Amino acid sequence: MDRPLSTIRWHGDTLEQIRGFPDSARQDVGYQLERVQQGLEPRDWKPMSVVGPGVVEIRVHAQNEYRVLYLARRNDVVHVLHAFVKKTRQTRKADIEMARKRFRELSQPGGVK
Repeated sequence: MDRPLSTIRWHGDTLEQIRGFPDSARQDVGYQLERVQQGLEPRDWKPMSVVGPGVVEIRVHAQNEYRVLYLARRNDVVHVLHAFVKKTRQTRKADIEMARKRFRELSQPGGVK
């Protein structure tokens, strides 16, 4: 029996950021997120514990490098915390801080569950 897909909850401007990616990158992100919704791992990922426990970075290699940070399966929801174009070898501190802020909001009383 197939497992129902997890819901995706977009935080901040993540959906708009992904919609701004070129077609090939946007399609790849969609495919990777669908895998996560099915309970599978993305094809190219790494843990981002610097953001918070359980946070994962999807890595998409298209014309540029694209990244999507998410927390999966908290109450059967995939929380997409941040999406951005990676322009340097190291992830910018501003991108880590944005994802960290949204991660913290999940754990606050009255925050998104």
